[in-house]
Amino acid sequence: MLDILSRNNVKVSGRGQRPLLFAHGYGCDQAMWQMVGPAFAQDYKLVLLDYVGAGRSDLDAYEPERYSSLHGYARDITEVCEALDLQDAILIGHSVSSMICLLAAKAIPHRIAGLVMVCPSPRYLDDPPDYIGGFALADIEGLLDMIDRNQTGWAAYLAGVVAQNPDRPELASQLEASFCAMRPDIAKRFAKVTFLSDNRQDLADFEKPTLILQCAEDVVAPAVVGEFMHQHMPYSTLRYLMATGHCPQLSHPDETASVIRSYLSQQDFASVP
Repeated sequence: MLDILSRNNVKVSGRGQRPLLFAHGYGCDQAMWQMVGPAFAQDYKLVLLDYVGAGRSDLDAYEPERYSSLHGYARDITEVCEALDLQDAILIGHSVSSMICLLAAKAIPHRIAGLVMVCPSPRYLDDPPDYIGGFALADIEGLLDMIDRNQTGWAAYLAGVVAQNPDRPELASQLEASFCAMRPDIAKRFAKVTFLSDNRQDLADFEKPTLILQCAEDVVAPAVVGEFMHQHMPYSTLRYLMATGHCPQLSHPDETASVIRSYLSQQDFASVP
């Protein structure tokens, strides 16, 4: 157990019984939840982690083959849940971690009560004519090439796209610093896995209550994507935030925490298989 918790730099806090496990998105780490977590500390057990290859995780544990798909990152979550013997947990995932948490919940359904997906997308690439993900293949290939050629350049570019709050440049700066902290080889592999995965087939048979949070002006996961997910997840609830951009836990932490708290307090998790 100690090896897994150390490997993923797991931090446990809070005074409540029901676990909330917070999972960060691409290029980030658990610090991305620092302004949201305190809102839940009184009533829940908070579990935060860094995926292997991110934050203060054990970089020596990084295995390219394991993390060549989102299932490898899902194993990080399932192994942490098992190491802590979590029961009736709520997995809260941002961006690509929404799909990672979905895969983890399917692997250990007996431990998971539900999901919260913050700015999720099951596929970032457009698949015309029936699906709009927001990116053309050339966009993703260009990003991967930029990661190869220009570490600081791609970080600054992607941070601006993700933040989408031009009047608050400190948000993009925080994201850029986080992206730059990644080892370039890991950054490229994770980007490839993130932006080229297709998890649309994993939505329909998920039978746990799920909150989908959709931001305004989110070019990474546009509104049409959130609506697609809601239509294909029978036990989902879709909520629109006033927050703009792709990181409401940074740009609008109070609103994000309030909507999640309201959903958790009103949802009867025992009523769904």
